Amino acid sequence: MRGFLASSIGVATAAVLALPLALPTPALAETVPVTPAGSTQSLPLGPLGPVADRTPGVPGMSASPRGPETQGLAAREVRTFSMVGVVWDDVTSQLNGRVQVRTRSVRTATWSDWQDVEVHNSEHAADPDAVERESGRVRGATAPLWVGESDGVEVRVQADLDAPAPRAGSRLPSGMRIELVDPGAASPAGAGDGKNSGPADDKGEMVAPGLTMAMAEASAVNVPHAPLGANEITELNKADSTADAVFASDGELTAAAAPYIGPRPRIVTRKGWGADESLREKAFAYTNTVKAAFVHHSASGNNYACKDAPAVLRSLYRYHVVSSGWRDFGYNFAVDKCGTVYEGRAGGVSRPVLGAHTMGFNTDSMGVAVLGTFTSSAPPAAAVDAVARLTAWKLGLFGRDPRAKTTLKSGGGNRYPKGRNVSMNVISGHRDGFATECPGKKLYGKLPTTRTSSARLQGRP
Repeated sequence: MRGFLASSIGVATAAVLALPLALPTPALAETVPVTPAGSTQSLPLGPLGPVADRTPGVPGMSASPRGPETQGLAAREVRTFSMVGVVWDDVTSQLNGRVQVRTRSVRTATWSDWQDVEVHNSEHAADPDAVERESGRVRGATAPLWVGESDGVEVRVQADLDAPAPRAGSRLPSGMRIELVDPGAASPAGAGDGKNSGPADDKGEMVAPGLTMAMAEASAVNVPHAPLGANEITELNKADSTADAVFASDGELTAAAAPYIGPRPRIVTRKGWGADESLREKAFAYTNTVKAAFVHHSASGNNYACKDAPAVLRSLYRYHVVSSGWRDFGYNFAVDKCGTVYEGRAGGVSRPVLGAHTMGFNTDSMGVAVLGTFTSSAPPAAAVDAVARLTAWKLGLFGRDPRAKTTLKSGGGNRYPKGRNVSMNVISGHRDGFATECPGKKLYGKLPTTRTSSARLQGRP
């Protein structure tokens, strides 16, 4: 299943014409009102020189890196950034080794200790035969790491000497670069990107106060759940959630036929967290239905405050699109450590939007990323509760019991061959569809109680 594309320009235009009738929603303290002016610095990695050879005390790394098996970037001052990751040319090549970074804090002017970057990230991607992978822009990439506002960086990449060489003369993939992502602050809507920008078009023109056409398109697909230009979709109780779903379905649902829809949680929209709509591809991609929800961790670290979550999301979005070459943010939803739910990939929170989160099983599924790394750290209770609330609502829209099993057809991956029908839990972890650590041992262990909580919120006996 390759998904299908749809444009919402007509819907956006109709919604713009109705704008005076739409009630504004209160601005959120942690959101930005217009498109941010983020940026990405992309610096090539190369063999480390004598200075790096004298750098001692890096656990698990050779003190004398040399030759093509070790590459990096000597410590240097750079423009301000808050997230880092390493990318390379061939998306099919694996980085078998270790990536570590040190960064200098803008606030304290001190250098951090060496931090590991998660290298196994290829499974967070579009399916092997998806149109998204055929753009020619998709690259191999590590997981991104949130480091906070920084103005200095040092990088070391060392190959696993027992790993096979992906190319002659080196066990490391070619074209490795360090991506330094600045999430940006509020700036006038329609500002240029500086990287990843093409010729100007009507997506940058203002079609309503504070809205470009691209912003209006992304917002219009959430009408009538929220008015055009809303920063949030408000929470509803169970009865109102069912009525809202019936109304939004345009006759496809009835209250009698869909009694198990959980209360809709508050959802911060893309406009609410400041998505730069000029970065993504124009059309929205959809699948047929939502049969399962895959839970992920972003593997971007836990060193962020809840007030910084919109900036983390803007950085992840930019890393997915500008650095990795995806069509949009990979996940359908994100949840921060305080339990706030965020709209992810554009196309409408109640619709079956085709994501790029669980390679091989993006068709007929949704992906939820909890911001953080939960391999050895326990996920906050508020975040786990938010996943239960979100899945109770979204799976309920498609008649799914969170405690049940469902069958998905594999699109190809390292665990199930393409074409195999696989029985999975309706709420699954990423590792259930792909051989990976995601969503981390600690978060994965919370899924059984999440299924029970989600079903209870739906009102199931």
